[in-house]
Amino acid sequence: MKKFIVIDGLDGSGKDTQVRLLAEAYERQGRKVTVRSHPCNDNKYGRKSKQALLKEGKWNHIKATLYFGMDAIRSVQMYCHSRDTDVVIFSRYILAVMYLPNGINTLIYKIVAFILPTSDCMFFLDVTPEESLRRIGSRHEQTEMFENIDSLRENRARSRKFTYNWNVVSGEDSPEVISEKIVNKCFESDRMLS
Repeated sequence: MKKFIVIDGLDGSGKDTQVRLLAEAYERQGRKVTVRSHPCNDNKYGRKSKQALLKEGKWNHIKATLYFGMDAIRSVQMYCHSRDTDVVIFSRYILAVMYLPNGINTLIYKIVAFILPTSDCMFFLDVTPEESLRRIGSRHEQTEMFENIDSLRENRARSRKFTYNWNVVSGEDSPEVISEKIVNKCFESDRMLS
C-alpha cells in the first residue's frame, strides 16, 4: 500500500490547512499526492453525508455517519491502491464513528480500525471546544449539527477513547509549528520504512 496519512480533529481544528501543508511538503520531494477530505463532494455518499450534517435530529445524525463511512470506504477502494499516487492523505476518516451512540461507537471503531487501513501517521489535532467554535464562526459557512459548544465538548471528550494510538498534536499552536511536527513524524516514518 502507498504511504497513508490521516489528519482528523474537531471542526475548526485546522485539518484542511495541515493536509495542504503536508501535501505540499511531499510534492516538493517529487511525490505524487492524493488528498481526500471527507465528506467529499464528488460522490453521492459524501454529498448525502454533508446534506444530513446540515440538518438536525437523530435520523440525520445516523445518516450523516453512515454516508460518511461509505464515502471513506469508497476513497480507500479508489485511492489507497492506485498506481497514480505515492501518498494518500485523508482529512477526516474513521473517527467519525465517535458520533454514534456511546457503547456501540467503541465496538464499531475497533471493527472499522481492523478492516480499514491505518498507519503510524494518523494525527488528531486537539483544540478546545471554545477555540473550535471561534474558528467555525469565522468561516462564514452554514453550521453543521455538531458545531455547537455542547457537541464539541462531548466529542472532544469522546475522542480520547479512540485516539489512544494516534499522534495527538495541539491544534492551538501556529499552523507552521503544527505542520513541522506532522511533517517530521511522516518523514521519519518514511526513513524507517526505507
